[in-house]
Amino acid sequence: MTSTADRTTDTTKAVADVLKMPGPRPSRPTAWSTSLSFGWRALLKIKHVPEQLFDVTMFPIMFTLMFTYLFGGALAGSTDAYVQFLLPGILVQTVVMITMYTGLTLNKDIEKGVFDRFRSLPIWRPSPLVGALLGDVVRYTIASIIVLILGLILGFRPDGGIVGVAASIGLLLLFSFSLSWIWTMFAMLMRTEQAVMGVSMFILFPLTFASNIFVDPATMPGWLQAFVGVNPISKLVTAIRGLMAGSVQSADLVVVFGWCAGFIVIFGPLTMRLYNRKS
Repeated sequence: MTSTADRTTDTTKAVADVLKMPGPRPSRPTAWSTSLSFGWRALLKIKHVPEQLFDVTMFPIMFTLMFTYLFGGALAGSTDAYVQFLLPGILVQTVVMITMYTGLTLNKDIEKGVFDRFRSLPIWRPSPLVGALLGDVVRYTIASIIVLILGLILGFRPDGGIVGVAASIGLLLLFSFSLSWIWTMFAMLMRTEQAVMGVSMFILFPLTFASNIFVDPATMPGWLQAFVGVNPISKLVTAIRGLMAGSVQSADLVVVFGWCAGFIVIFGPLTMRLYNRKS
């Protein structure tokens, strides 16, 4: 009769034999694959909590209708004339405003301890952050499409055609992805998501409203024109208006690309340093 010790020895040998069996070793996941996996995770969160899409569906519709019909008659004489000027700007405002939700969701994950588990995985260190930003690009795209469709219904007609519109959306997505690194940094610094939202709104409101989104800066006081002139949101709106009108200046694009690079180069390393210090 076989004893318990013998059965244990046989089981141990069997496990050892299995471990010695030849076979291909799984390859280490790449930085791109792990980032995409975390991006897919962000989209799955929307699937399970569809209320998260409220800000990218209802807010764009509300902003576009409200500003078009509130200011159209007073500033341009008619809503049809004003929507040609407003829509590229309101597109920028809508997408830029929802970039702050990147910081809110990351801060919530950090406070729940989810990121502590990610740090123990054999993956590229920044992939949880990059993946979250890539997932949010889908949300920005949805908001952009909603604003454009509503604008076309209201009478907006881009002279730049489909190419100009597609290039505008691409530039806006790049800028929003770059800007979101600021909110990821705040997600690491702040202890609550309410604090992240408060700081984000404090920064975004002056940038979006003290810009050329709603009116021509020529009507503003000199000191305000100086601020609007260096405001990165104003530079982005100018470039997108040019792309949609088919008359973009290369200098405007260079300035926007410079801002995008600056956001990533400055706030990307700062965010990763804070992220590593939390481990």
